[in-house]
Amino acid sequence: MMTIDEEQQALLKRAAEERELIFNRYSLGLDPSNQVDPWENPTYEIYHITDKYGFMHDSRLPDIRDAHEVQKTKIELERDKKWVKMIDKWNPHHEKLRKRVFKGIPDRMRWPAWKKLLNVEETMSANTGVYAKMLELSRKYSTEVRQIDSDVNRQFRDNLAFRERYSVKQVSLFNVLNAYSIYNPELGYCQGMACVAGVLLLYMQEEEAFWALNALIVNEKYAMHGLFIEGFPKLTRFLEHHDRIMLKIMPKLHKHFMKHNVDAILYSIKWFFVVFVERIPFSLSLRVWDIFLLEGDRVITAMAITILYLHKNELLRLKDMDSILEYLQVKLHKNFGYNDDFAIEALERVMKKLKEHKLDVPPPAKVTEFPTKPLGQFVEADIEKKIGRRRSEYTDTEKQVINDVILRQEQNAMEVQSTVSYETSECATVTLTVPEDNHSIRSSLAGTSMASHGSSETFSLEDNNIHLKTANALQNTPQREILMGT
Repeated sequence: MMTIDEEQQALLKRAAEERELIFNRYSLGLDPSNQVDPWENPTYEIYHITDKYGFMHDSRLPDIRDAHEVQKTKIELERDKKWVKMIDKWNPHHEKLRKRVFKGIPDRMRWPAWKKLLNVEETMSANTGVYAKMLELSRKYSTEVRQIDSDVNRQFRDNLAFRERYSVKQVSLFNVLNAYSIYNPELGYCQGMACVAGVLLLYMQEEEAFWALNALIVNEKYAMHGLFIEGFPKLTRFLEHHDRIMLKIMPKLHKHFMKHNVDAILYSIKWFFVVFVERIPFSLSLRVWDIFLLEGDRVITAMAITILYLHKNELLRLKDMDSILEYLQVKLHKNFGYNDDFAIEALERVMKKLKEHKLDVPPPAKVTEFPTKPLGQFVEADIEKKIGRRRSEYTDTEKQVINDVILRQEQNAMEVQSTVSYETSECATVTLTVPEDNHSIRSSLAGTSMASHGSSETFSLEDNNIHLKTANALQNTPQREILMGT
């Protein structure tokens, strides 16, 4: 019978062998000798169309391009030329930059523009050789390799860049995430990071994406460290701020959600963690990313309110938790109902009005939302992490997250009770100017009364007047592994 030390050594050896096996597969990449299980490499035979971002869809391209599409292409080519000049004479504080970012960075210019906004080239120059060192250390010491491999295998598999198992971009994603888990050992790895790094890799090379990811995590402007670190302190803070805005601006929708046990944490995880990717159409999420990289994390709160405002009437017609969550998590991704320009114009107005109401910025961050240990200094993991043994109980930090959600739910319930009655909780006539191409929305609004009465809260967007949970269900949900899979 093995002693405890002998058992630990055997487990350590097995973990090291597994890590080496996984790394070897990524090192081989698309080499024919690399063995890939059939289920890992679906053929996607049902797809017939690939959009400009590389995502495949189960419909065919039109035989001819209509006049609108031709004109749109001409405009984008002209905007390309303007962006080339602007990047050549880069001024991050110029008002012209802000206006053009809100119009949308042309897709061909996102690579240089995003690198400028995240200061990637300067960071790389100041850290020559660091990424290669982190990658080398990760091959020997990464304790996150199994989870990262699993997440790489399901990230953007409907995109040509990530479609084939062990493709160039899959290898880059695997490398970036493992190297970063060594570079920032206090954070390690959390599942949402795979999606963030995946988006960056659609527009950047491997090392560029590594330093761009680092900027998003540690720069105070974005501060995603607080989202991914154990306990998710930034998520808690943003959820509380989101609830505060909802209660003040859209009390009727807020109470509707409360009535059906729809806590914000159930629908907003991918809004906050990955900046709306896979929750709204990809073209629109890229527009939000453009603004996020320029303006910082206050954009996330504003976009969350924009989504709920634009779809408030439909959400109020849904009468149970499942249908509300399906609408916000699935249906809006397939069909947002408004074109991208209209949605971004609404976002800009919401940002302006939230600022006027002093609701655009959440309460200050706590120190726990930022790295407390030096980056890039290798720290060897303990035996339990090396072995990969899962904890049987929550940590104190994880228990506190659950308690925070429950307390926030109870506070919301008390605040809702102190407002006017559910039937007459909102005022203001909502007048939406719906673009001509939004036929489905125009049809759905045609038979809907757009006037409601009673509340004294008014939130106006230029000519439009607008009004801008249950925790118990979360208690049995593993946090860092399951949270991002919702």
